[in-house]
Amino acid sequence: MRCDIIKGDCEEYLKQNSPEVFDLTFLDPPFNQGKDYNSHNDKMPPTEYWAWMERVCRLIYNHTSEGGAIYFMQREKNTQSVLDCLHKTGWNFRNLIIWQKKTSAVPIEKGFGKHYQIIAYFTRGEKPRIFNKLRINPPLLVTEKYERKNGMFVTDVWDDIRELTSGYFAGPEPLRKPGGKRAHTQQSPVQLLLRIILSSSKIGDTIFDPFAGTGTTLVVAKQLMRSVVGIEIDESYVNLIKQRLSMLRASDNILKYRGDYAFTEKLDEIWSVDYKQKKIAVEEQKTSTKGYIKKGEEKSQFMQYRIFDKSHQKKG
Repeated sequence: MRCDIIKGDCEEYLKQNSPEVFDLTFLDPPFNQGKDYNSHNDKMPPTEYWAWMERVCRLIYNHTSEGGAIYFMQREKNTQSVLDCLHKTGWNFRNLIIWQKKTSAVPIEKGFGKHYQIIAYFTRGEKPRIFNKLRINPPLLVTEKYERKNGMFVTDVWDDIRELTSGYFAGPEPLRKPGGKRAHTQQSPVQLLLRIILSSSKIGDTIFDPFAGTGTTLVVAKQLMRSVVGIEIDESYVNLIKQRLSMLRASDNILKYRGDYAFTEKLDEIWSVDYKQKKIAVEEQKTSTKGYIKKGEEKSQFMQYRIFDKSHQKKG
């Protein structure tokens, strides 16, 4: 499978590579909120910024297979601009996903605290070429009396994926420089890309990330046996991505999340694993200081790999 990280400007790349066709794009651009980037001005005039986004979205549309998908992530205050941008460039609306954060809400002076980001899911054409209806089994609500027999379908509110926001402890997944400083303040979590890629692609499809950042899309797509192309303008991040791809970290290994989707029909068709991978997953769970192998869950060969906090660990 192809797994390419290319240093360059995504707009120029798309202009110069007309035969390229993608089945799924994850679009997570700089949000134009004054962040300090080495190779990008994050304080563009709004009209200039959204004209740029329109050009990028139109180019991606032209390089997308019929029925292919785009997931455009942005701040909640830019929701209307995102929807307008995608409609203007030919895309068809499917869902507006609310990614609810697990950290404290961001307070504002005269309004409700901000507690989510949006991810706009659109397709080229009215009918998606691929949409896999994933099932998950989150903890029961206090109002729910009985265990679910077959889990539940993923909805358009994603409140079960932890963000990697700087300023609080986010576990070992965030990439860090010597001394502990975050390598990138806007790193996307593995779980987020896992859900997106599983939902809107199949094995062998081609995934595109025009603002690759720390390379989460590439790391996940490669493990899911999808071809993937990432574009990143900052050379330091390109080198970071290459290093991340060369040696899979335990925190990047998606196998530990397989149990989350154990109730999904025909899961093996979109997420193929082999005996060696299964053995690695088991060993990782046995040696984990934060979890254990949950017994008695036979729905899937990977159902037992759900991670639980050590405080719930059973003896014996």
